[in-house]
Parts: sequence; structure tokens; C-alpha cells
Amino acid sequence: MSTDHDRISEATLRVASLRADATDGDSVVRIVPDAMGSLGLNRGDVVVLEGPRGAVAARAWPADPDDDGTVRVTHWMRRSLGAGVDDTVAVRSGAARDADEAVVALPDSVDVDGALGLSFRDALVERVLTAGQIVPIALGLGSVPDAPERTVPVKVVETSPSDPVVVREGTRLTVSEEPAPDVELPSSPEGHATYDDVGGLDAAVRRLRETVELPMRNPSLFRRLGANPPTGVLLHGPSGAGKTLLSNAVANELDVNVVRIRAPELTSKRRGESEERLRDAFAEATTEAPSLLILDELDAVAGDRARGGEGEGRLVGQLLSLLDDLDDGAPVMAVGTTNDVDAIDPALRRPGRFDREIEIGVPDRDGRKEILEVHTRGLRVSDGVDLDAYAENTHGFVGADLESLVTEASMNAIRRVWPDLADDPETAPPEATASVAVTDDDFRAALREVEPSALRAISVEVPDVTWDDVGGLSTTKERLRETVQWPLEHPEAFERVALAPDRGILLHGPPGTGKTLLAKAVANESRSNFLSVKGPELLDKYVGESEKGVREVFSKARQNAPTVVFFDEIDAIAAERGGSTDANVGERVVSQLLTELDGLEEMEDVVVVATTNRKDLIDDALLRAGRIERHLRVPRPDAAARREIFSVHCRDRPLDDDVDVDALVDRTDGYVGADIEAVCREAAAAAVREYVRGDERDVSGIRITGDHFDRALDAIAPNESEAETAADGETDALADLLDVVDRDADTAGGSAVSSDGEPESADRSAGDRTDEGR
Repeated sequence: MSTDHDRISEATLRVASLRADATDGDSVVRIVPDAMGSLGLNRGDVVVLEGPRGAVAARAWPADPDDDGTVRVTHWMRRSLGAGVDDTVAVRSGAARDADEAVVALPDSVDVDGALGLSFRDALVERVLTAGQIVPIALGLGSVPDAPERTVPVKVVETSPSDPVVVREGTRLTVSEEPAPDVELPSSPEGHATYDDVGGLDAAVRRLRETVELPMRNPSLFRRLGANPPTGVLLHGPSGAGKTLLSNAVANELDVNVVRIRAPELTSKRRGESEERLRDAFAEATTEAPSLLILDELDAVAGDRARGGEGEGRLVGQLLSLLDDLDDGAPVMAVGTTNDVDAIDPALRRPGRFDREIEIGVPDRDGRKEILEVHTRGLRVSDGVDLDAYAENTHGFVGADLESLVTEASMNAIRRVWPDLADDPETAPPEATASVAVTDDDFRAALREVEPSALRAISVEVPDVTWDDVGGLSTTKERLRETVQWPLEHPEAFERVALAPDRGILLHGPPGTGKTLLAKAVANESRSNFLSVKGPELLDKYVGESEKGVREVFSKARQNAPTVVFFDEIDAIAAERGGSTDANVGERVVSQLLTELDGLEEMEDVVVVATTNRKDLIDDALLRAGRIERHLRVPRPDAAARREIFSVHCRDRPLDDDVDVDALVDRTDGYVGADIEAVCREAAAAAVREYVRGDERDVSGIRITGDHFDRALDAIAPNESEAETAADGETDALADLLDVVDRDADTAGGSAVSSDGEPESADRSAGDRTDEGR
């Protein structure tokens, strides 16, 4: 607690960005508690900030204590102050009197008569204002042509008495006949993007600001040091991640000239016209410097010349020449965006051209919440909406997807009240829409409709299989929980003991035992995306294409984490190297898999689950510790497991009282889960055939009887070849032998015993140690 002796009249604080929300808008600033105490400020007190261009008045609210030495202000406040992020401003306590009159000026493009016809008094009442301050207000849908997000910046020209003042209900508001000279209404949403509109990309914003702002705002610093500033930066990442938004935000925050080139629009059938357009854009940027030159979708015109045609080669050559000329010219920075950085010609990516590359990735949970907060800040949302829950359940969503989610939720709310509105919504009574808000039901319905764009190009799903759908295999399920679910649900425990989660799991055993089902269940239970990789689709006769396919699989997994990458029958693509006479495609795939698995230490929440019937055929290097290190055997089900499997497949079927499940369990010795499912399906089909061919028309009378199961068992035999039986028998014999060894060890030294009563090996990754999960 600060005493009177500790108090100061003015403090110099560093500017940080602040996202305005629906409750306080642009009416508050957030100051670190220490500075508030030193200035004698309480929550809600009037505070005045002074910058190079002017002053702003607002209410003071405490910021996070970790925001050391900062004052958080919105974009329009920064415009009024003439200060950017990380600049310093003077902060002092102030007092505000009630305003008798306030004169405001609107942007030139706003229809003044139309604006006066609206009640924007509500947007200014109770706000603290000072002359020269720019305040964004909402004028209403459809009233201001082309007004993005219904927000119009208004400049305070004069107040009476002198500023700062508080606008009250009785304050006379006058709109100046002269438009505000230095306030423009953006013509598109991207035209007014600021750092406040960028959520979930803090690291990318920080790197981009370091790369762009420093050379643009302080070019003399580089000259004094004799250093060359960066000439270009390349933003790359999936579509909708925020590359264009971020480049616009930087341009608006710097308040410099912007020249935008949409690369696909450069292409022309006339020889030389594309290069001429490119030269004109660079000439404009140089003439109007300082400038930011933004090249959207750069890969459309700057692809690898080794693979492109003559026209593309000329355009790339022209771009290289123009970028080289920027080294000695006026302060001009080039910012390129692309979805596929590897498609860009390598010559463009060397130092002196696009010499900085910043990845704009898929946001994590905290990032998704920030983005949702940005898109709901002006939205009327009911108290029951939990943005944390939606941030948790939107894996793989990029910024554009989350914006689409909020838009769809808003549309759901509008559809709900639309029947209650008159033919003309503008003439509908206020009470018809007064209570309308976006509810949790609206968001849930939107979540079912909106698909993340990053997942559309590949086979990614969130399976609907649960542990209840997997009969038996209790020990194997427990091991999968430990390996996949626990690191996601209890990361703090793993961090505490410095335990890195397993990178890969191999499920091996006879066909039909439920290996694929287990992989889907663990993905669902851990709320992970499920990326299924079909081996033959990876194999390509052209050199490098198969390895590229493997790289893309793991790249998508990283983008959409948490992800279970599922390789079914991995022995088909990862056979022992050196044992094949083909074109070595398999060996290249194995080598690429090894490279990706070794790189998994930098990939959080990604686990590989592979299945095979022939573990002995897989390359040993893949199965060592640090790669696919956890090996879980999925055995043929015993009697108890078969009873559970019958229960799973019969729970939604009408069984007759004469069905003896215990007898079915005894008669299906040697059957695997897929065989038992086939038996249940065949018995159900027999019941349907009997109904269709009979005289009974009441469908409720259909029952599956013991006779139907008898016929099904006669038709369905265990699907197992002699070779598989022999190979599996050898594994069973080895497991039995090791069980004896483990029991002897229990007697001698007391090794750990699992919850199922099975002895556990000290080293789980060493191989097959029990019938289930070992």
C-alpha cells in the first residue's frame, strides 16, 4: 500500500495493446497496480495520458501484476496519443467535470445526416473525453455504408467546459459540418485491423514487430551500426491462420503507406505485363516511403523455377531484382504470405530478400480462447456460454474457423427470433430483439456445423468409439490410457518427475482382435484428432514423393494436436531394410519415419499408434526406445473377454430368453472380436429373414433366438490361417514361459502386480511379457 510520501504526480509507462471488450469498449486503460498506487489511483478513477500527438482521458483499471511498467491502451487511444506499442507516454491522475456540450467530427465518408438520425448518444454517455481524442462508436447496422463491424471512429473537436469531461444524458452533442481531417473510415475489415484484433498469435506478433517495426521506425540505428536491416519477411502457415490479418495489423500500427499486391492478380496473358505491374507496385512503395509492401499468396507467382514455366521464371527473376534494389533505397519492407513455404523459389528465401520466415501455426487452447474473445467482444452472449469449454473442444481450428463458429452461432440466434420479427426487421418493436443473445445451445449447434479447414484436406476425424465399445482387453486398455490419456490429462505430473510421454505404441496380435478399435477408442477418450494413414497411399514410384507424404502426415499432426497418428498394418510400409529387391521405396519410407519420430521431441501431444499381425517383419530401428517403444500385445479373447464382446454387440439387439450367453462363450473358444461381431450380425440377419418370410407383421415381435445363434455359429468359423495360429501359438508359449519367470520373481523379490492381478515386467518396452498389454 502506497503512502502519501510514496505518491507521485506523473509516471512514464510503456504502452501495451489492450483488446476492448463489450463492457468497457474504449473507455478504460489498464495500469499495473504498483503504478496505480504511486499515482493515488483507485479502480474507476479518471486518468489522463499524454503522447507525442495529443492526450486521452479514460477510467483506470488495474492490469495484470506481471505487466511490469506498462499501461494497456486500445488502438484508437494509441492513434490519439501518436504512440505505438512499446513507446512511452506520461500518465497522471485527473478529474472530469460534467460536459455541457461536446462537438465531434465524423470521417468524410460517413453520411452525417444518416448518422444524426441515429442515437449514438448511448455510445458516448458516461465516457470520459478530451479534445482531440478519437473514440470508436457503433452507429447501427445498415446506417453507415460499408462500415465494417458497424464501428465508426469519431474525433472529439471541442468540449465545454474544457477537458476532460464526462458525457451525461443532458449533454448537447453536435456533429461538426467539417469532417475529421485525420480520421478515415476503413473500406474493409482488414483495413482497420490492429494488434488488438489479433488473438492467439503472441509469439508471431512479437517476432514480426521485431523484424518490421525496428527497421521502419529507426532506420538510422542500422546505418550507425553499419548493419543491413531486413528487407523482407515471409509469413507461412495454413489457410485462415491469420497471415493477412497480421500483416494488416502491422501496417496499421506503424501508420505507414501500404501497397498490397494480390499475387494471383499479377498474372497476365500478355508477355511482360505481369512484370510491369510488379515494377509499378515497387515504384509506388518506394515513392511513398516509408512503405509496407504486402504480397499475398506469394507462391501463386513465385514458385520454384525448376518446376514452373517460362512466364513464372520471368516473374520470379523480376521479383528478385526488385527485392535486391530495396537494399539501397528508401525504408520499404516486403511482407509475403503463403500457405506452402516449400513451394517458394529457393532464391527468394536467401538473406537479403525474404530473409526472415515466421510460421503462423494452428493456435493452442489458450490461443483459441483469445481468438474467441476477440470475435465475441461486441456480441451479446448469454452468461451460460463457457468460452473455455469451446476453446478446449476446437482442436485444429484456426482463426478463420473460430470466426466462422461465432458467426454461425450468431446466425442460430437470429434464426430463433426471426419468426417474431415483422416483415421489415427495422420496424420491429424493440422488445422483439431486446432479449436476444447468443446462447450455449447456439454455440453447440454451430460446433456441429463448422469443420476446421486444416482438417478438410486429409482423413482426420474424432472417432465416436468409446472404451465401452471394446469388449475385454482390460489390461491393454489400461496401458493405452497410461500412454495416451494421462500425458494429456495430467501434464503437471509428467513434468514434475521429468517423464517424457511415449512417442509411439505398437499394437500387435492376430487379425480381428480389436487393434484398430482400440486406437480409435483411445483417440476419442483423450479427445484427440485421429489421423488414419493407409500404407499403400504413401508409396509412390517417384523419388521423394513417398517421403513427402510422410512429412505431410506429421506436419498435419503437429498442426492439429492433440493427434493420434494411426498406421494400420505398418509392416506393409516399414519392413526390414535390406530384405527387398524393389526400388527401395520402402527403405526411404522407413528412413523418413525414423526422422519424423526422432523429431517428435519438439511435437507436443502427438502420439503414433501402429498395428501389425507380423511384428517380426518390422524394421528393428523403428521399434527401439525413443521411437515406437511401447509394444502391447492384443491377444485372442479369453472366456471373460468373449462374454464382454457378446455384451457389446448384443446390447441394442432384442434377445430371446432362450439365448444362453455362457454357452455361446464356450462355443466360441478361438474366435476373435471380429468373428464374434460377425456371429451376432449373422444371428440378427437370420431373425430378419425369418420375419420377412413369415406371416407375422408386428415388427416388435422380432426376437433373436438361440436357434438363430446356432445357425450363425455353423456359418461363421474363426477367421485364422494355420500360419497365423502357429505364429500366435509361439507367442503364447513365450508369454506363458515369461509369466512363470515373473511369478518366480514375485516369490523371490515381490515385483509389481497390475490391477488385473497380472505380474508386470520392470521394462514394458522390452517386448511381449503377458497375454494382455505386455
